[in-house]
Amino acid sequence: MQIRDLPYSDPGDPDVRSGPRFLVWLGRSQLTGQLKSLAWGLLHHCAIAGLPLAVGLAVQAVIDRSGQDLARAGVLLVLLGVLIAVGDTMLHRTAVTNWITAAARVQQLLARRTAELGSALTRRVAAGEVVSVSTGDVEKIGWFVEALSRFAAAATALVLICVGLVIYLPSLGVLVAVATPVLALAVLPLLPRATRRADLQREKAGRATELASDTVAGLRVLRGIGGEELFLARYRRASQEVRRAAVRSARMWALISAIQVLLPGLLLISLVWYGATLARDGRIEIGQLVTVYSAATLMLFPLRNVEEIAMAYSFSRPSAQRAVRVLSLRRTAGPSTLDAVRPQGDLYDPVTGLMAPQGRFTAVVCGDPDEAGRLAERLGGHAEPGDASAPLPSVLLGGVALDELPLGTARTAVLVQDKDPVLLSGTLRELLEVPSSGGVTAEEALDAAQCGDVLDALAQASVEVDGDPMNTRITERGRSLSGGQRQRLALARSLVTDPEALVLDEPTSAVDSHTEARVAAGVQRLRRGRTTVAFASSPLLLDLADRVVLVHGGTVVAAGSHRELLRDEPRYRAVVTRDSDGGSTAADGLAAADRLPPARTIEEIEERA
Repeated sequence: MQIRDLPYSDPGDPDVRSGPRFLVWLGRSQLTGQLKSLAWGLLHHCAIAGLPLAVGLAVQAVIDRSGQDLARAGVLLVLLGVLIAVGDTMLHRTAVTNWITAAARVQQLLARRTAELGSALTRRVAAGEVVSVSTGDVEKIGWFVEALSRFAAAATALVLICVGLVIYLPSLGVLVAVATPVLALAVLPLLPRATRRADLQREKAGRATELASDTVAGLRVLRGIGGEELFLARYRRASQEVRRAAVRSARMWALISAIQVLLPGLLLISLVWYGATLARDGRIEIGQLVTVYSAATLMLFPLRNVEEIAMAYSFSRPSAQRAVRVLSLRRTAGPSTLDAVRPQGDLYDPVTGLMAPQGRFTAVVCGDPDEAGRLAERLGGHAEPGDASAPLPSVLLGGVALDELPLGTARTAVLVQDKDPVLLSGTLRELLEVPSSGGVTAEEALDAAQCGDVLDALAQASVEVDGDPMNTRITERGRSLSGGQRQRLALARSLVTDPEALVLDEPTSAVDSHTEARVAAGVQRLRRGRTTVAFASSPLLLDLADRVVLVHGGTVVAAGSHRELLRDEPRYRAVVTRDSDGGSTAADGLAAADRLPPARTIEEIEERA
């Protein structure tokens, strides 16, 4: 796999039983690249290992005053230099390719799982953790895959060098062969502690960053209540904790670096002292001493790969575990068994008994907002699976289980808009350029969502093309807009998609009653003939619905029109009128509603608002 061939047509089915198993699967998936890197690494390290022999031959040739032997040594040095340059270049090229392709594979797997789970993902895993996995953790995992092939080449080269030295000069070669494993393994006991300290530092830094982000986002509110100094003190404490954690982590890594310098130095000193003694006694030649000393010196380079793979594994193992936590999440209990046929019909949830008739506007009232959010996700096929031994039945659309549909078909058929939708940065035109049926234009959707004031505000802020609001850039998460403006733009985006069934969770919770009435009427008009489900408790919206359903305790307990339920169902009155005991306030509201005919025009709705 080359970088130019990315992305993968199929990133594969990962082993998510544990972090180490995932790393093994990833390395196995990159086997071709690993073998290429191993081959070039062996060429590079073996060429380096040949330098001491050539240098020793040259020294001995000078001592023996042999010009012919010196010329041979010079030719060998040139040849080894060329091999080192080629091997190093290609090793770096293939290793970096392994890094990038492995990181791209993990990112594709994460993107596929995110698209499969949709909005249910952040209910199972924190959004910050998903971002952390797809950025920092992906790099650490890629680092391990990249270092693995270089380590294999270095370890093979170390074994070959030690064996060669033992054969070439046993008296000094045995000393090097015994000392090499000690040098390679000396720092391993310290790595887990160093990794824990580094993880603690990153965790504290993440908390400080999150606190700073929240403070900046709520700065306007903080100034209004005089809370700037309080949050500044909190951030100051968090920042000092990060500093202390960074110092503790740096001390441990400094100790590891000191050991990596000290032990090889002791080996070289011992080697020179013992070798000089042998040369003085005439037991070895000067050229042999130079050869062994040079080989031992150059062995320090592949030894660093041994230390690097230990560090890479220590950092990548928790990163892989976090990636596995996301990748192990599943949308359904089983694979798709149906062809990509877009179903039509009633939307039915067998768990709660909720039925949304095809082509009608159904409002759902829940006393518990969290229960409403979970039910909205279930209707879109995003719900978290139940116990594996007794899985929850899937929502049905036209009698077809959403879990049995291909993912793309299910997403096209049913769209769920959260109560807190996210606006991506970009222009308004880009925001509304989403996959759709083509039956609803952006202008129609914006009009139905009552975005006129939003367009005016964007036009005034636009400095690009003649004040065209469609070309005005929207900041990240729409922070430059009010909550009501963000909510209406998100609603317009949902309306543009024109799905077979649209599920809205509190679509007008952030707007005033006047705007709410107009939005409700606009949605009803634009979605006529389409299945629409709105979770709400506002009488203005409920009075427009063709059918209202009351869900209590996870089950549908009543259904009918808004006026019928207001009259006959005390629990419905308690939720809609905010009257916990269902007393005179609810009765007065019902009496007032009965004196008026149902409102069906925007003008009538505005009057009552």
